[in-house]
Amino acid sequence: MRRARRASRMSMTSLIDVIFLLLLFFMLSSTFSRFSELDLMAAGSSAGAASDRPPLFLRLSPGELSLNGQGLALTDLRGALEPEADADRPRPVIVALATDVTAQRLTDLLVALRGIPGIAPSVLGTAR
Repeated sequence: MRRARRASRMSMTSLIDVIFLLLLFFMLSSTFSRFSELDLMAAGSSAGAASDRPPLFLRLSPGELSLNGQGLALTDLRGALEPEADADRPRPVIVALATDVTAQRLTDLLVALRGIPGIAPSVLGTAR
């Protein structure tokens, strides 16, 4: 009877080793990166004065980006918008989205726009 009782006990040492290895694997394979934060305002919530200059129109689609009808790359956006920017009175930029634009593509555009002083982007939503 005593032998049967000792043989039925399970050793916890190997189970703890497996759990430790799994914990180590998941900690090393996961990424610890900070996500970018974007300040978003609802349309009409700003109380700034109307600009005497017309707004710029930026159209974003999954494959291309156009500023006032002229196609450009996302990397060229800063060079195209800086001459139009005004630090005293921010120039409005209206961003229109195509229906297939991903959230990541929009975030990339908003991060690029955030780095350009003197513009005030407003994002138009898509009707679904």
